[in-house]
Amino acid sequence: MILEASLIDQLKDKKTQETAFRELVGLYKEKLYWHIRRIVINHHDADDVLQNTFIKVFKNIKNFKGESALYSWMYRIATNESISFLNTKAKKSGISNSELQIKMVQSLESDVYFEGDEIVLKLQKAIATLPEKQRIVFNMKYFEELKYEEISEILETSIGALKASYHHAAKKIEEYLKTN
Repeated sequence: MILEASLIDQLKDKKTQETAFRELVGLYKEKLYWHIRRIVINHHDADDVLQNTFIKVFKNIKNFKGESALYSWMYRIATNESISFLNTKAKKSGISNSELQIKMVQSLESDVYFEGDEIVLKLQKAIATLPEKQRIVFNMKYFEELKYEEISEILETSIGALKASYHHAAKKIEEYLKTN
């Protein structure tokens, strides 16, 4: 994509870096926020992880080789930052990641930034029961409507493995919704 190549060149040039970075943030802030929010659940945590993501993008843009799309590279950073954030949060709390997920979804009921009804909350609770990889794949496919090829590039996983993860996640969510 010509626009993306031009933006990358501007990001790597000290003279145009600041303006290009503001443009980059404008282009991807909302998409990345919602991607991160679906992983970390809490609005304030998502804001923190988003900020860390953009800091990492800014610091490492000179190392971007263009082997993937820019947004794929940024999504990978956002995903890794989100997972690291959750691992740290769970460790500090002295609980497992799965216990942390359940705890965070339960806190959604009192979260003033959560915009959803009882059905959406139930779906979020079902998603929270999934293993990390299935949860991330499900969110990217179901909510963000990314193609398997895009998810494969972001997560550096085969399309077959992603399809299997999504299928297993959907089945587990269906079972959860039937029994709860």
